[in-house]
Amino acid sequence: MKVDNYENGEPTWQDHSSADADQAAEFYSGLFGWEAPPPEDPEQFGGYRNALLNGKKVAGLTPQFQPGPAYWAVYVNVDSAAEVSRRVTENGGRVVVEPMEIGDFGSMAVYMDPTGAAFGVWQPGTHQGAEVRNEPGSVCWYELVTSDVEAAGAFYGAVFGWTAQAHGPATGPGGYTELKLADRTFGGMMAKPPTMPAQVPSHWAVYFAVDDTDAAAAKVTELGGQVMMGPTDIAPGRFAVCADPTGATFNILKTDRI
Repeated sequence: MKVDNYENGEPTWQDHSSADADQAAEFYSGLFGWEAPPPEDPEQFGGYRNALLNGKKVAGLTPQFQPGPAYWAVYVNVDSAAEVSRRVTENGGRVVVEPMEIGDFGSMAVYMDPTGAAFGVWQPGTHQGAEVRNEPGSVCWYELVTSDVEAAGAFYGAVFGWTAQAHGPATGPGGYTELKLADRTFGGMMAKPPTMPAQVPSHWAVYFAVDDTDAAAAKVTELGGQVMMGPTDIAPGRFAVCADPTGATFNILKTDRI
């Protein structure tokens, strides 16, 4: 689905940060058919590059500025990053990176919610966010894995106006919560499972749509990544949890519900 603009409070962008942006670009291009050539000026904007799917922006890839694990970050579209900073601090969150302009592309900021999950916001300029989603090779779902579902729901409701619709128990096996903006579901939230290592913090995860989960999972392994769980059938379709060669985790999903 082609996207021209986003509502205030709607997830809009995702980018990958690792010690080897070239390796990440090669992997995801092989897996999803992205085009992610190196930037013409590697020094500008820290070597950040946009990944394209059929000529449309779908994600960002960037070298890490400081040593640490590779990861995917999620950004929410906002009218005012400064206003979000106020709401975050008033509702128990923390400002990690103050709002800052990125050329004429827009302004970004990074926060941590009260349960320890990091997330970003994007106040758009010329860069509106992902230009396509819910198609194979693009993001189709966002998910928060959190140590406290109730606290996280209250926080994001106060900051972005999201509503949470629970299915099953809030904690324990089988519980899941849909996240909505203006009655439109864009993602979900679940309690951190007891099988997840204690050192793994609350975090946001991204799901990429695929035509065939099993074939895509096999491709992940072929390209040097790892299938960490699945492929597995769930209510919305068939998914798998994967890690790319840099160590960043992501999910793949085949679904007919989006």
